Amino acid sequence: MAKGLDVGTMNIISGQQDEAETVFVQQRNSFVEIEYSDMAEQMLSRSDVLHIRKGDQVYVVGDDALNFANIFNRETRRPMSQGILSSDESSAIPMIKLITEQVVGQPSHPGERLFFSSPADPIDSNLNTLYHEKTLESMLGDIGYNPEPINEGMAVIYSELADHNFTGLGVSFGAGMTNVCLSYYAVPVMKFSIARGGDWIDEQTANATGTPVDKVTSIKEDGFELDFTTDVGGVEGALAIYYENLLDYVIKNISQEVDDEDVEEGLDVPVVVTGGTSSPRGFEKLFADHLSDAPIPFSISDVRSPDEPLYSVARGALVAARSEEEQTAAVPSED
Repeated sequence: MAKGLDVGTMNIISGQQDEAETVFVQQRNSFVEIEYSDMAEQMLSRSDVLHIRKGDQVYVVGDDALNFANIFNRETRRPMSQGILSSDESSAIPMIKLITEQVVGQPSHPGERLFFSSPADPIDSNLNTLYHEKTLESMLGDIGYNPEPINEGMAVIYSELADHNFTGLGVSFGAGMTNVCLSYYAVPVMKFSIARGGDWIDEQTANATGTPVDKVTSIKEDGFELDFTTDVGGVEGALAIYYENLLDYVIKNISQEVDDEDVEEGLDVPVVVTGGTSSPRGFEKLFADHLSDAPIPFSISDVRSPDEPLYSVARGALVAARSEEEQTAAVPSED
């Protein structure tokens, strides 16, 4: 048995194989602080709301945090910011540990193999991912797993491009970052991240419209479509504007990085777009339209998006973990 884990700024998702089916477990990577009372804690416990108490405060964690934030008109807090552990959040490590334990559960045996997603260092920021990666590796090891990081963009390739010999361009639009990987027969030719994603869209929209960020997030996740028929003055109109701006920014950086890496011009590859930020209807077509105008030295055979883009990274991490587990089992032990 092996597991894959997508450690995202917005969601933490695990994947494991159950016979012919891949089973995913998901929790929102956020929490909100409310005042403690005996009655409140009793009601939270009876309702199976994930929470912890620290002194005179109770922290509602995971999927329920956004609901409580909207009810009490408060902002959720995040253990992660821009794709990595937040240096501004003092409760980041205990909160992400609690959420992760709920998502992955206990290992089926000591040292169970688990691959977890890790972003590449962003090319447009001084952020460094090493501390984030090593902290998660240690945390998962303490739970009892044998963890290994996998580049988030490469996980997309493993998940969605098996039918193309793991050759193509994978783009994961997360909440905190956008991760990009160009692979040739499962060998990464180019990988990088950009320090913009769904959170950037939400924050810009909130600033432009005077709407709380959590409210913007709820609107975006509740059937928002990129059809550009919404009046510009509203939240959905602003979301469309900043979505288009993000795509232009990502594609501009892809073009620059391809030139810097001197990628072979004869390539003809598919492009896969995944991640929660790519979920709105119309995203795939909008990305393809903008990409067709970009000065990229290789051919794009098609642009595709999986039916469940939120699960691609966890699925790809699981593919990598199971592949290594099978290879290890096939190697005869030495007496």
